[in-house]
Amino acid sequence: MSLPNLCFETEAARGGAQAIAGIDEAGRGPLAGPVVAAAVILDRRAIPAGLDDSKKLRPSQRTALFPMLVAQADVGVAQASVAEIDRLNILRATHLAMRRAIAHLRTPPDYLLIDGNRLPAGLPAPARAIVGGDARALSIAAASVVAKVVRDRLMCALAQRFPGYGWQTNAGYPTKAHKIALRRLGVSPFHRRSFAPIHNILYQQQNITD
Repeated sequence: MSLPNLCFETEAARGGAQAIAGIDEAGRGPLAGPVVAAAVILDRRAIPAGLDDSKKLRPSQRTALFPMLVAQADVGVAQASVAEIDRLNILRATHLAMRRAIAHLRTPPDYLLIDGNRLPAGLPAPARAIVGGDARALSIAAASVVAKVVRDRLMCALAQRFPGYGWQTNAGYPTKAHKIALRRLGVSPFHRRSFAPIHNILYQQQNITD
């Protein structure tokens, strides 16, 4: 299977773009925790070896790549909270986190490569949505690594505050152990109430108390 490359970045540069940012997120599927987005403008002279879609990398590989990306690229990171996810829905909250991450870049980008099939509204520059972009465009792959590492660390920190759900290992995803813990411990303040499994638990509890 081929590695992500700079074809999309090169095409944008041929069109006159100079600061080309890749954007990706981590945490759309979990039952708990924020969604985190990252925007990365790579320095083509200093791209870390082994950079790939975060899903294809071992945790140790992502951890090793993270400080190199932060040191060698222009990186912006942001999140949308659980409250924002429940209020907006997960897609709109993801797009909000992406816009925030772009705003945190040191250099205002003049072209954006965004993972997915839909572009967020209100972007500050021309953009292209790329399905499976984290496996195709190197800038998006870099953003996927940054977003994943940052979110995993956030979930480890939350696991210290709310032990028992296993967030330090499942990152809030609906694993069997997480679902068992939900039945045993109940819903925490960092569970997404708009997601069906959490909504159903709260609905059942309300019916019991009524």
